[in-house]
Amino acid sequence: MAVQEAGQCDTCAHGAREGHRRAVAEFLAKRDEFAAGEGLPAGVAHSPGASRQWVSDELTQSARSVAGLDRAVAASRLRGVRLRTLAGVWGCFTALVVAQTATAIGTGWTPARTAGLLAALVVAGALTGAARAHGARGGLLAVLTGEDNRLSTSRAVAVAWLLVVCGTLLHLAFLLAGASSGIRRDRLTDGLGLAAGGGLLCVLAVVCAIAVGVRRTVAVRVAALRLQKVRADHPRASDLFCDDSGRAAFADGQYVLINGAAVVLALTALTRDPERLPHIPWGLVLLVVLSAGTYLAGKHAEGGRPVVMSVVRAREAGDLDGPIRTGDDIEIRGTGFVPPGADRPDLLARLVVRFGAVHVHVPLVPVAGGFANPADTLLTVPVPVEVEPGRVDVQVVTAAGVTSNRCLIQITD
Repeated sequence: MAVQEAGQCDTCAHGAREGHRRAVAEFLAKRDEFAAGEGLPAGVAHSPGASRQWVSDELTQSARSVAGLDRAVAASRLRGVRLRTLAGVWGCFTALVVAQTATAIGTGWTPARTAGLLAALVVAGALTGAARAHGARGGLLAVLTGEDNRLSTSRAVAVAWLLVVCGTLLHLAFLLAGASSGIRRDRLTDGLGLAAGGGLLCVLAVVCAIAVGVRRTVAVRVAALRLQKVRADHPRASDLFCDDSGRAAFADGQYVLINGAAVVLALTALTRDPERLPHIPWGLVLLVVLSAGTYLAGKHAEGGRPVVMSVVRAREAGDLDGPIRTGDDIEIRGTGFVPPGADRPDLLARLVVRFGAVHVHVPLVPVAGGFANPADTLLTVPVPVEVEPGRVDVQVVTAAGVTSNRCLIQITD
């Protein structure tokens, strides 16, 4: 019902959010009902295996419906983000006009103030054009969003420095165009030299190289199955400081904070001496380089493949010990079965265990407030009847499509 109501108002943000809210509430109520042992049809209630599979299928279908509404809500949210980013850009321009006007009282209006406003106007116009061109992808967020639909920390830092450099160059270009004397033109030209802006150029080169290098690093590690990436439903501001699972990441956080402070210092230097490139001390340049190295090292260190460490027969209270037989439940113990960001029910339902040539979807086992199965370090699945007795290889395929190592088990008659 919630899916149909949301579909009738695809372009209405309010309708999409209401339909999504109702679908999530229905899913949570169904999950808690099944966790309490209620809501099972009489035809499967007598069999623990059949009831578990029926519950898992019902929750999987419901989770996929919620995921579809997630995408509808994300699309409507991105259309609203485009307008908010434009409002933010022109709000900053308005604040700059007010600040320039207020500080000109008593000191008078100068050509540097005019050049600064013209440069800001050009930058704001360019950003507006970019936002309109990518309206369906969140406007300006499209430039900062990576292939995994998360805000990219390296891109955001590089874009911040690019805006500072482009705005400064436009500011100096307008000053140079309005200079009437040769002495003033020479002074402005000297302000564009390496002696004045060497530190700024080094910082820009480092952050741009990091943005390109991180993208290449992630792509290579994903292709080599050394990193699991799951696409996010929509970009969030917290992506700049957090990893894919939403936990605060030291490498990302320090990179943003240090470069944010350096950007503020560069803008302050420009306001103090508006006729030259902002002077960035070499000590600060070294600090930015160290921060960039830490961030890049963090990208090399994160993630990993799923690893199956052992497979044992699951035993309930009162059950006899014995070998693994067809139809028994087994516990697959290891790590990395649930990639970062793949803890949503629709993604948990994509976990597969491969017994030789037979593929078995890991059943969703609900408990109050969540799921007992699957987990990042433990999976419980039944041995299907299609598996022949003998030695069989067991592998786990995660929601990111990455396959674990093989673990050999013995299945008896």
